[in-house]
Amino acid sequence: MRPTVAVCITTRNRRAELERTLGVLTQCDPPPHEILVAADGCTDGTVEWLRASHPRVQLFEHTKAMGSIPARNELATACRSEVFVSFDDDSYPIERDFFAHVAELFALHPRLAVASFPQRTDEYPASLTATSFGPSRFVGSFANSGAAIRRAVFIELGGYPGFFFHAYEEPDLALRCAAAGWQVRHETSLTVRHHFTSTQRNELRTHQRHARNELWSVLIRCPWPQVPAVVTFRVVRQFGYAWKRGLGWAIREPAWWLAALAGVTECLAERRTVAWPKYRAWMEMVRTPIDSEETWQAKFGDQSS
Repeated sequence: MRPTVAVCITTRNRRAELERTLGVLTQCDPPPHEILVAADGCTDGTVEWLRASHPRVQLFEHTKAMGSIPARNELATACRSEVFVSFDDDSYPIERDFFAHVAELFALHPRLAVASFPQRTDEYPASLTATSFGPSRFVGSFANSGAAIRRAVFIELGGYPGFFFHAYEEPDLALRCAAAGWQVRHETSLTVRHHFTSTQRNELRTHQRHARNELWSVLIRCPWPQVPAVVTFRVVRQFGYAWKRGLGWAIREPAWWLAALAGVTECLAERRTVAWPKYRAWMEMVRTPIDSEETWQAKFGDQSS
């Protein structure tokens, strides 16, 4: 039996992008069973427009921005469908029958927790004209701007760490999925259009939040004997990325180091470790996706380790 499918969108002061996305969703056949939108600290008339133009959309209004991650947790908890598709306000499905195929995908693959989809995005212009996105594979992360998630698994695993605020929630969830024997699959039979607007985006800020949250994830998920080595690897790698972006980025790296230190107590309070064999296998899968079901089963199917 095919599951029901919802759409969950978080938005902040990007009314024009949200209008376009909801316009596309209304043309899908079949449409999603429900659409939920979190207006996170919007001051551009988004809330008023939604109430007037899309009364069937379930609206969650935050007068003060709480961050995309707590907002996504709220929407996932509130939706009634068995699968929810996470979009940004500037992303939407390309195929008109997208939701029928999503339902079929989750019905055919009972261990599938997350299906991510290739994106034709302005961030990477070559993707706009690509004729192939390669084979579908098992992966160690996904993008919330275009991914379908089995709600029961999301709830079972505790959702996203709310105190992350924004960034790195996807690989953290993908790690827990793999460790619990749930699959995260990059499914190339469906595609998403992501306009990737620059409004409300700041590359340096996103990098620092991503780096901070990546380190916090290590403190929460990685077993103690390996923590120092993995922390060092993450910090060095992030500094290397900042150095490549220029001196201005590199000299600002200590800002996220201090922010990470400020959250150590909360990370230790939330600590739920993953067995090292699974953690290591997940890190390998992030770098090298897995092509076959047999290989995935060999690495993650045995839940005794």
